[in-house]
Amino acid sequence: MGTPAFAVPTLDALAACGHAVAAVYTQPPRTGARGQKLRPTPVAVRADAAGIEVRTPASLRPAEAQAAFAALGADLAVTVAYGLILPPAVLTAPRLGCINAHASLLPRWRGAAPIQRAIMAGDEETGVTIMRMDEGLDTGPVLGTERVSIGPETTGGALHDTLAALSARMMVAAVDALAAGGLAETPQPAGGATYAAKLEKHEAAIDWRAPAAEIERKVRALAPAPGAWFTLEGTRIKLLAAAAIEADAHAPPGTVLDHALTIACGDGAALSPTRLQRAGKAPMGRDAFLRGRPIAAGTLLPCPATG
Repeated sequence: MGTPAFAVPTLDALAACGHAVAAVYTQPPRTGARGQKLRPTPVAVRADAAGIEVRTPASLRPAEAQAAFAALGADLAVTVAYGLILPPAVLTAPRLGCINAHASLLPRWRGAAPIQRAIMAGDEETGVTIMRMDEGLDTGPVLGTERVSIGPETTGGALHDTLAALSARMMVAAVDALAAGGLAETPQPAGGATYAAKLEKHEAAIDWRAPAAEIERKVRALAPAPGAWFTLEGTRIKLLAAAAIEADAHAPPGTVLDHALTIACGDGAALSPTRLQRAGKAPMGRDAFLRGRPIAAGTLLPCPATG
């Protein structure tokens, strides 16, 4: 039971390791950008190519959806970034219940966007937790964890790929252990829980009033997609890499301080962009970006409206 690209390695690994995949559940197809035709999820595409039955209910709350799930007679349900609530009748239908791979060290960063939230918060490590699902939001007992460092240059895209591969490996080990007779379960700690709220579109806008280090972490967390952005002369520019640097910046936040596009931030420090992308263009380094369109020192980049 999974939906985005993050879940595909786990599907591949389970299908390859000898366990019979009775069916794949994923979210229904959605229209793409600009009203394009319905597009199946990455998990649906991979399952269909592998000849596995794909089911796309909009909800698992209706009795008929729950009956159809129970009729599979599955031993175990595996979920990875599925995105739908599993009601009690679904959680208890498989003989061995439902287990989940979550991209954080639970109970830190329960919720929808743990990868990006960990980078944005300045965490030095994250990882994958395999847990038994209950009726709460990522609150079930832990079956296993592995840790991964978050370095000063780690991007959301790179961390996504690392944790997706780790989830697949850990999930196969957990399924094998359950099939062999059992796996120790440990309740999550009572303290230390945080919530990784879903990323909203407005969060990608860069607010130059924030500290430079905070902006730099946002840039990394959202790279390469959806990409943090700012506005220049009415045009949206994606910022894909940058460095927070010390500066004696007394200028208003958002002021371009020099010919190298150093930008004043809210804490008196500055941000030095290193990789940018204009709409409809390929990403490019700062020098190439400025070569085609220099930006004069003193230019004031707007901050998002507040309130």
